[in-house]
Amino acid sequence: MAEPLEGLENSLAKRLREEEELRKQEENGHDAKRFKDNEEEVKDETKKFPKKKVVLLLVYSGKGYHGMQRNVKNSQYRTIEDDLVSALIRSGCIPENHGEDMKKMSFQRCARTDKGVSAAGQIVSLKVWLIEDILQKINEHLPSHIRILGLKRVTGKFNSKNRCDARTYSYMLPTFAFAHKDHAPQDETYRLSTETLEAVNDLLGCYKGTHNFHNFTSQKGPKDPSAKRYIMEMYCEEPFVRNGLELAVVKVKGQSFMMHQIRKMIGLVIAIVKGYATKSIMEQSWGEEKVDIPKAPGLGLILERVHFESYNQRFGDDGLHEALEWAEEEEKITAFKEQHIYPTIINTEKEEKSMMNWLETLSNHQFDSTMSRLQEDTRDSKSDPEGSDGCEDNSD
Repeated sequence: MAEPLEGLENSLAKRLREEEELRKQEENGHDAKRFKDNEEEVKDETKKFPKKKVVLLLVYSGKGYHGMQRNVKNSQYRTIEDDLVSALIRSGCIPENHGEDMKKMSFQRCARTDKGVSAAGQIVSLKVWLIEDILQKINEHLPSHIRILGLKRVTGKFNSKNRCDARTYSYMLPTFAFAHKDHAPQDETYRLSTETLEAVNDLLGCYKGTHNFHNFTSQKGPKDPSAKRYIMEMYCEEPFVRNGLELAVVKVKGQSFMMHQIRKMIGLVIAIVKGYATKSIMEQSWGEEKVDIPKAPGLGLILERVHFESYNQRFGDDGLHEALEWAEEEEKITAFKEQHIYPTIINTEKEEKSMMNWLETLSNHQFDSTMSRLQEDTRDSKSDPEGSDGCEDNSD
């Protein structure tokens, strides 16, 4: 009787093992199916929002930032793009891994702005998921001094830098910068006269057209073709008073600008109006000789607008895309400048007196051809360690 009983026990144990194995297989099957279902749900969720190429209209106050351009390998310095990319990820517009490799989202800024420089019309192009209420959700994750004010669909291969026809910058400065050194107040009591404003605009108008600006940048020789730049317009607007300080805004529109170029263009005009240099120096500066050109302070420089005329002509009315114009956003842009950009520039000028301190150095310049290229490059690198005036948008 023992042998049949032992066989029955073995048979029962085998059956239990088979049932346990079958149960595990079923559980594993359910888990695999559940995982697959979850994976499909994630895919379905992203499929709800198409991934499209767009441009974003970006405004920001640059104070406290080490420029626009992000450097993933060096996170020591905070940039505008650091905050922007973080907001894009947190709002669900782009995958998290795109933050480490911005090429994955085809990211391109239209113009680079450097340390402390603000923008009232920066454009970036990239691919995003067009989630619902996208602008609101991005802005929820941005500080108040950075805002996305507009979004438009563009062609799949659109590149904001390469497609840009021109850039407009402004430069806000206290009008005592134009006070003649020998017979006018050199402080906040100065008020710009109509005659002096006309003289300033006559000089600024001389920049219009194509000139060789090798003296207005560093590390470019007079025979370098890329030193020739086309300026469409440059003028100074009527002055206004804020907090007891009279200010004026210089506007300049050009195809592209080089390192230090705008600040030196303004610096030379100031030197001439104040009586440190003659008007003939301007024409001389476009020749092959080396001319010592002073570089105005970086405070006050703003990227105002970028222009896409050729793109708008080709795609603006094709029925699929929109012209890259922002008339509907102008009111918001103006409000942002009044709230975040202008007060920062004015208060910093009153507290740090960057223009006043710089004006005291004008007498050190020789305004002739005796300064070597090496001497000027060394001076620029020491006085401006960031290596740019915040408007280098053509990296030749």
